[in-house]
Amino acid sequence: MRVQLSRRQTLLQAIALAAAGATSPACSISAAAPLRGLGRARGLNADLQASIDAAEVPGIVAMAATKDSIIYEGAFGRRDIGATVDMSTDTVFKIASMVKLVTSIAALQLVEAGKLKLDEPAAKIDPTLISPRVLTGFDAHGVPILRGAKKPITLRNLLSHTSGFSYQLWDSSIARYLKLARTGPELPRMPLAFDPGSGWAYGSSLDRVGRLIEIASGKKLDHYFQDHILGPLGMADTAFSLTEAQSARRANLHLRAANGSLIAQPLESKPKKKISGGGNINSTAPDYLKLLQAMLNDGRSNGATLLRAETVQMMAQNQIGDLQAGIMKTTNPSLSSDVDFFPGNRLRWGLGHMINLDPVEQGRRAGSLTWAGLYNTYYWIDPASGIAGVIMMQILPFADQRALNVYRQFERGIYRSILPG
Repeated sequence: MRVQLSRRQTLLQAIALAAAGATSPACSISAAAPLRGLGRARGLNADLQASIDAAEVPGIVAMAATKDSIIYEGAFGRRDIGATVDMSTDTVFKIASMVKLVTSIAALQLVEAGKLKLDEPAAKIDPTLISPRVLTGFDAHGVPILRGAKKPITLRNLLSHTSGFSYQLWDSSIARYLKLARTGPELPRMPLAFDPGSGWAYGSSLDRVGRLIEIASGKKLDHYFQDHILGPLGMADTAFSLTEAQSARRANLHLRAANGSLIAQPLESKPKKKISGGGNINSTAPDYLKLLQAMLNDGRSNGATLLRAETVQMMAQNQIGDLQAGIMKTTNPSLSSDVDFFPGNRLRWGLGHMINLDPVEQGRRAGSLTWAGLYNTYYWIDPASGIAGVIMMQILPFADQRALNVYRQFERGIYRSILPG
């Protein structure tokens, strides 16, 4: 919920808007921005605009907030690098896996209601999860070697990505298996990469959680989201399918060519509606920031309570012990680069987010929570600093280095603005 600006904030906002307009017509900022002074906000604007001017990225929407108010918002560049429509804060992006946080919250609502349990076999709710098979390798003839899982899959496993489900985009063995499974109907559609609870792998676990939500609630997943999360928070631009008006505000996807240039892709005329707990959703930066603010505020926002405070705190606790999370090697460089957002940082997973056990230099504190979407959309929640941020671009491959550089510039700029000195 947007708070009323003070007279000082209103004056600073007017000055910032005037300054932004003077520097670039493709940049717009709305500032409660300068928490520690206008100069630092201008520095952040200049950094983000420089990445546009250098054609590093086509367009950016970036926002940050405390639990109570927006402290920065900026829109830079174009929705289509070859066109004339400027980015605006209401631009609609494909945010893909950033729906996983919504799905995690929905599942934990049902845990609080007693309709789901974190540590019971998930197959009690969804029988398709009975007797999963584990891929242990391939024989001398290239035939997959499978065995029964030693443990059942639980909701906790699914939410923490310790279920064994692994995306082929970052798992060469699963990619090899799935090629063989196309012509081998006797093979399970999706094996596990390891026994539940024994490893970490980023995969389709949250798609399964989406199905658990539907069964336990008796509602279609999109209806459940709308009734219990999106509607109460006023997230009117977050949806699996878009209205005509929302479609008109979409950003184009851009592909990074081998020479580093960006190639805009045409917008789909009639995007297919595919409902999933793991991807395929659309949103805007202001909408998603409302969700992050609710997480900063112990599950409460806009007069709604999504989760109990203790559940929100549990989401932020390490659920995977000493297993390393978040480091992934691509099998398809056109879709994803290798992923390691914080080299040298100890990374774990909670019930919905990745956790930084160590602070990030000039940025988020230890214990911060984060994840991303395939098309280079990112968020973080820093409970220790009371700050959350979201940045949205539309680029492939995922973890594009130039997009990550912009993400880091944004994060550093926000912390420069809120820290003394």
